[in-house]
Amino acid sequence: MANNGCEVHRFDPSVKSAHILESPRLWHHRLSIDWRDPHPAVAAPKLHSNTRKLGTILNEFGHHKIDVLKADLESAEWKVLENLILEDVLEQIGQLTFEVHLHWPGFEVSGRDSSVVRFWYSLLKELELKGFRLFHSYKDLSKPQLFLKKDIFNASSCYTLSWVNTRWK
Repeated sequence: MANNGCEVHRFDPSVKSAHILESPRLWHHRLSIDWRDPHPAVAAPKLHSNTRKLGTILNEFGHHKIDVLKADLESAEWKVLENLILEDVLEQIGQLTFEVHLHWPGFEVSGRDSSVVRFWYSLLKELELKGFRLFHSYKDLSKPQLFLKKDIFNASSCYTLSWVNTRWK
């Protein structure tokens, strides 16, 4: 995307420097997207642990919109998606691609299986109400066939879902 004229920001907490400009339009940041900002009085648990809500990152960088957001958040995607909805960050995103993990509810979502599924469904329904339409899905058959720790034939514990914002300006 950077080679085709787009400004690209990649967030990876394992990058050695805080901000690296690899090419005129490609930035690497030692940062990861989270559903909460760190508490200012609590030290980060790891030396290179640096997380922020996407809305906070947008404000810090002075950005007002994201044409394409692609994220693999290792089971934190549901809480990040909830945060994007609750803080009205979605309207700033034109296209959203998330890798969703269904093998377990994730450390940030608790409750019985039925309440977890209702939570997931409510977020997907809210995306639809906000004008997002699913245009592509990919089932990763190389992943275990698990859904909430249960073996399910012809399922995958990991899907990549892509939506377009029909209200994008």
